[in-house]
Amino acid sequence: MIAKIDFHIDALDTMKNYPKDLFYIGDLELLKRQKVSIVGSRKPNKYAREITRVLTQKLTAAGVCIVSGGAIGVDAIAHKAAGAKNTIMVAATGLDKRYPAINKNLIADIEKDGLLLSQFQEGSPSTRYNFVLRNELVVALGEILIVTYADPDSGTMRSVEYAQKMGKKIYVLAHRIGESEGTNRLLQGKRAEAIYDIESFIQRLFGDQTDTKEDPKSPFLEFCSKNPSYEEALKLFAAEVFEAELQGLIMVKDARIYLL
Repeated sequence: MIAKIDFHIDALDTMKNYPKDLFYIGDLELLKRQKVSIVGSRKPNKYAREITRVLTQKLTAAGVCIVSGGAIGVDAIAHKAAGAKNTIMVAATGLDKRYPAINKNLIADIEKDGLLLSQFQEGSPSTRYNFVLRNELVVALGEILIVTYADPDSGTMRSVEYAQKMGKKIYVLAHRIGESEGTNRLLQGKRAEAIYDIESFIQRLFGDQTDTKEDPKSPFLEFCSKNPSYEEALKLFAAEVFEAELQGLIMVKDARIYLL
């Protein structure tokens, strides 16, 4: 059921104009949680997809609520990795529309267990200006902004501009030359800080709320102790394989996985 928020949200005072109306479906208790905004390209590369997933999972394990815009690509990856109970989606349409249609099942899950927000009346379609307002609201709700992949002239970089005006810290992933040139330019201009180690990043920002390191007795590492094939491990534990490789917990040799 769509309802209107009838209380003030201090975080939104950083917007150019506080929303005249703000509609919602779901759990308003999520607004009381520590929140991080995660945004990025609709077409991130494989590295950005995997790290977005792992980073989001570890942030939610630390008690953080994830805010994003429900678009395909980075937004959807972040919402899914967080789980509906740990995410706020800000829509660019009225909440009677599940847009984009490709994410209708994800949006339905968030309606049920998370929180959907919109500044737009029922029946409002997606327009270019609506996306601009949506992006500003996404950024305002988070304590920080994380951009995992962005091209120089993309809508994501407009979100970065909002974060700068609001005085929010901006974090990005380190990418190779020629990839995610929008975020690489932010690093070059010292307008953002790179996340090189997920564990230390979360520890620095959110302290000891949880132990985000792999449990030595986790199902994933137990599985790896049997030296499975790399292909089999990817089918069962794709995100864990990628993160464990980055952390040096496993090595791949002759198409099999070995614990280090």
